[in-house]
Order: sequence, then C-alpha cells, then structure tokens
Amino acid sequence: MVRMLEKIQMTVGVLFLSLFFITILIQIATRYLGISVIWTEEVANYSFIWAIFMGASVMVNRKEHFSFDYFSRKLEGKKRAVLLVIIDAIILLFALSLAFYGFQAVTTFWDYNWLAFPGLKMGYIWLSIPVMGVTMSIYSINHILKNVALLREKVSL
Repeated sequence: MVRMLEKIQMTVGVLFLSLFFITILIQIATRYLGISVIWTEEVANYSFIWAIFMGASVMVNRKEHFSFDYFSRKLEGKKRAVLLVIIDAIILLFALSLAFYGFQAVTTFWDYNWLAFPGLKMGYIWLSIPVMGVTMSIYSINHILKNVALLREKVSL
C-alpha cells in the first residue's frame, strides 16, 4: 500500500511540476512577445505548491528529508531503533497537526475563488496541506511499526 501511495504521489507531483514549468515557459514567451496572460502566474504558483507538498511527503517516506543524523550514526542496534521511533513519532505529530489544521483551512477557504478562473475553488489548493499531512502520517506510522518490530526482534540496525 505504501509503495502504491508513493507512486501516486510522485506521479501527481511530477504532473504539477510539469504544469509549473509549462506555465512559466508560457509566461516568459508571452512577456517577450508583449502579451499579458494573467492566468499563468496563478496556475504556476498553485501547481508549484502541490508539487512541493507531494514531494515533501515522499521524502519523508524515503527518509531523505532534512535531518540531523549525528546521533543516529553514533548509535547502533536497539538505541538507534529507539531514536528512530522517537524521530518518526515527532514527524507523525507534525503530520497529524498538518492534516487537522489543513482540513480546517480547506473548509474555511473552500468558497473562495481563483482570480483568473472564478469557477475554481481555492479549497482545491488548500487541500494539498491535509493530503500531505495524511500521507506523511501513513509513512511515519509505517516507519514506527518497522522500527518497533526491529526492537522486538532485537535485530541490530
């Protein structure tokens, strides 16, 4: 399940990053030609937000996010597993707060409209926050369960 979720997030992130680059290229080309295309800035900003949030969640799953690994490199075995559980628990708390407050933001801003596309709701943009929070929570729980299993098996890391 986690692998499939990561693939979905990577695909969504790549699609939004591609949309970001395409709209930036359109914006550059039209400015060079002296044409003003209003919607490109808004689409670029919002697609970048989605791309970054999807990528950040995947980085948590791959444990490639920003971290201080001084202690985890010094520790071995059970002590290292305990530290990793603590780190993932902190990430889980952060992710759960993102999900909780993100859902509140979605409901608050759902009825706001885009400037360039009045038919689109701002809630779709704000939805990226709880999606990131929920998926980061899933990944963190998965890491915690793996490390707790290692602690129970007393296998050295």
